[in-house]
Amino acid sequence: MIDKKTLKFLKQLSSNNSKEWLDENRSDYNFAKDDVLNMTQTLINMVAEFDLGIAKADLNPKKCITRLNRDLRFSKDKTPYKTDYYIVLNQNGKNSPSAFYYVHIQPNNCFVGGGVYNPQPAELKKIRNEINASFDDWNKIIHNKDFQTKFPCGIHNSGILVRSPRGFEDDNPAMEFLKMKGFYTQEPITDKELQSNRILAKIVDYFKSVKPLVDFINLAIEE
Repeated sequence: MIDKKTLKFLKQLSSNNSKEWLDENRSDYNFAKDDVLNMTQTLINMVAEFDLGIAKADLNPKKCITRLNRDLRFSKDKTPYKTDYYIVLNQNGKNSPSAFYYVHIQPNNCFVGGGVYNPQPAELKKIRNEINASFDDWNKIIHNKDFQTKFPCGIHNSGILVRSPRGFEDDNPAMEFLKMKGFYTQEPITDKELQSNRILAKIVDYFKSVKPLVDFINLAIEE
């Protein structure tokens, strides 16, 4: 669970996004970071019980959460800090191209899911080829009753091509997915749920449901 003080800190940070304010509230920042790290470690332990890739990865929770500092080098927005945390459980590390499980923590905008958001061209091509070659398996995953119950909006994407990707005919039965530039699930959770003693079990339940998608994508990428 996440402490209400963590959500309060993030909400206040969004209204006071400056180094001066953060310096004055350093203890609240440290509390929030430790709170998220504790949740991350617990999730690593729980996911390792059903995902061998995560179990073997020996993940460090400090390397599974996003940093609060923003990269301002190429951004017009010069506010120094993010106002959210992402917990990313990726068997090959947070910044690898592999599919992953994630939790987004932000006041009034928390959600959970798994997959890949914006794969690079080489990985995207491999995923598309695997969907095309194993479309029956893909359909079994996304039409599974448990998957559809947990993720009623189905597969999300980070963009869609206007035309068919190179190498695929327009009438390809998988074209709806072949045009996608990302493949992930996303389901909202409320701030109240996030503070509940039952949230860890609920998140892990979502992760179990999305594991077949994570496995499918990772198999494609690793081939």
